[in-house]
Amino acid sequence: MNIIKPILFSAIAATVLTSCGGGAKVLSTPIENIDSIPLKVSPLTETQKHTWGHLDLIQDTIPGMSVDKAYTEIIKNNEGKTVIVAVIDSGIDIEHEDLDGVIWTNEKEIPNNGIDDDKNGFVDDVHGWNFLGDTYDEQLEYVRILATGDESNPDYARAKKEYDQEYAKFINYKTQYEQLLQQLKGADELISAKLNKSDYNLADIETIEAADDEALSTAVAIGKYILGLGFEDVNAAKKDLNNGLESISERLNYNLNIKFQGRKTGDNPDDLTDVGYGNGNVMPVKDSESHGTHVAGIIAAERNNGLGVNGVANNVKIMSIRAVPNGDEYDKDIALAIRYAVDNGAQIINGSFGKYYSPHSDWVRDAIAYASENDVLFVNAAGNEGQDLDVKNCFPNDQIDNGPEVGDTFVTVGALEPKYGPEMVAGFSNYGKINVDVFSPGAKIYSTVPGSDKYDTKGGTSMAAPAVAGVAALIRSQYPKLSATQVKQVLMDSGLPVNIDVIVSGDPSNKKPFADLSKSTKMVNAYNALILASKLK
Repeated sequence: MNIIKPILFSAIAATVLTSCGGGAKVLSTPIENIDSIPLKVSPLTETQKHTWGHLDLIQDTIPGMSVDKAYTEIIKNNEGKTVIVAVIDSGIDIEHEDLDGVIWTNEKEIPNNGIDDDKNGFVDDVHGWNFLGDTYDEQLEYVRILATGDESNPDYARAKKEYDQEYAKFINYKTQYEQLLQQLKGADELISAKLNKSDYNLADIETIEAADDEALSTAVAIGKYILGLGFEDVNAAKKDLNNGLESISERLNYNLNIKFQGRKTGDNPDDLTDVGYGNGNVMPVKDSESHGTHVAGIIAAERNNGLGVNGVANNVKIMSIRAVPNGDEYDKDIALAIRYAVDNGAQIINGSFGKYYSPHSDWVRDAIAYASENDVLFVNAAGNEGQDLDVKNCFPNDQIDNGPEVGDTFVTVGALEPKYGPEMVAGFSNYGKINVDVFSPGAKIYSTVPGSDKYDTKGGTSMAAPAVAGVAALIRSQYPKLSATQVKQVLMDSGLPVNIDVIVSGDPSNKKPFADLSKSTKMVNAYNALILASKLK
């Protein structure tokens, strides 16, 4: 499954389908209090749902990153130094009301004159670069391997087995979603008429007396079953199921379609020297291309402007690099995107993408090493398969088969739920004592999406990585003399340790000590990070 743009069905929808190193001491909340705090049992308020990643574990009993506390008690009115964060992702809506003031501009480039004014090899790269051109939908990497027909490829047999399994699975998903939607449509008509409203919830359905009406009784049973899976109301169920069906169809029509050819850039993706392709238009090509905009908002949505959301970092410029399609990214695009970010002044790179097949992984590792050599921190999403990355290779990475790292500025991030305790690790999140460094908020995150004033909630390690990139930007802004290596160590050492067993991969029978899921054994904490950074300046 593609790691950043898989079908990230809600846990409810998934149920429907499956049923057919130590560091310096940090002066903050006493560590001994963390595992004895009362667990939050009441539902999150609407405000908490939209801001939980910024809240404080002790004050709010929610495993956020203490961002609000960091601003109130440490940063206050100190803006710090501007930090450039490159977001390698899908397109970003740079005209969004909550992002238009935080977009990086290449001051050496004259817009739309068709000339490479700064002679960096990219014409009119005013806000970044688009390595995809007009492309958005793409195959998965293992489908591209099969499409070559080269059975001598060492990955061919594995790719074929995975393809056969995935194609059959998604055909089955499509059938089930269509059936659920059809059943819900019929039931909804009767229930809405009976209740005389169209926005009912499970409690409303339970008030219906339908013993003498067989059709209504059947509708009530269907409504209770579907909304009983956890949907807030019938409209939420319709939205989730329709979005799921759309994602399933995209998977079958594009990602798993061996005959589909999405790339239209005119270059050879297997030739790293074939450059100059793409263009300077970093905007999404359609509304559903929302991933990059959501990620950018988590990092840097304009703070305290009375709109939408607050980003983690307060003095950031987002460099938009469009290189991640709806499908698997090409290694060439990612390698060149990393080098573009480094060469054009980025101090932090956010990479919320990934895959399990990478024919040119060496190109990407070389680029990661290049970033490290140039004092650039790379924040990487761990992936959404619930896999142990110490056992299964995931790309990009900064090492081969758990071997030596090519640099010391690569940070891989797992995802947390807004629920402290045994269920705090997101069921989809990958993990690994060697290959995952830290955990941060990544499930149910509210942020910007394309459209001048639009926002939505999404989940994935794709959302956890930019949370950490935002904290890293705060550190580099407030303490600009710290190196990328030091910033990584601050993130690792200053987090909050969790000394309990947690559910892994969403399987209640699979519990592990939280400390065994990452190298740092901690969840990132902005408040602690700034305290520790102040001791290193």
